[in-house]
Amino acid sequence: MRISSLLTLLFLCIALTSIYAQQRGNASFYSSRMHGRHTSDGGKYHTDSLTCAHRTYPFGTLLKVRNPKNDKQVIVKVTDRGPHRKRLLIDLSYSAAKELDIVRAGVAQVEITRMDSVPAKQFILPSESVLAQVSGKTNSNK
Repeated sequence: MRISSLLTLLFLCIALTSIYAQQRGNASFYSSRMHGRHTSDGGKYHTDSLTCAHRTYPFGTLLKVRNPKNDKQVIVKVTDRGPHRKRLLIDLSYSAAKELDIVRAGVAQVEITRMDSVPAKQFILPSESVLAQVSGKTNSNK
């Protein structure tokens, strides 16, 4: 009984660590020549979208990417596989790279956090938000 409870506790610790884990590595961004081409998930790449390519995360996963040098961050959606160079962790869309201020450098160190590890209540739209007004959904319509 004691061994099984210790194993359960160990498994729980490992699972929670992987959920809240951050990845650190180099990021680059897509060339403008990729605009309009198909991505691995079947959609088309647009330079103004906030998307990325990652080797292992499932398509549709939301990732928070942070530039530790200037503390800027952006949320991107995984729509492609890559990068295909071993020294890179993630390929960002041009728009995401611009928001992180890494366009001039070309390659920059970033931190990646999977967004499903963030509590969902942080994403509730206030009734005054533009997105809530456009969609016709407000907190009073629950």
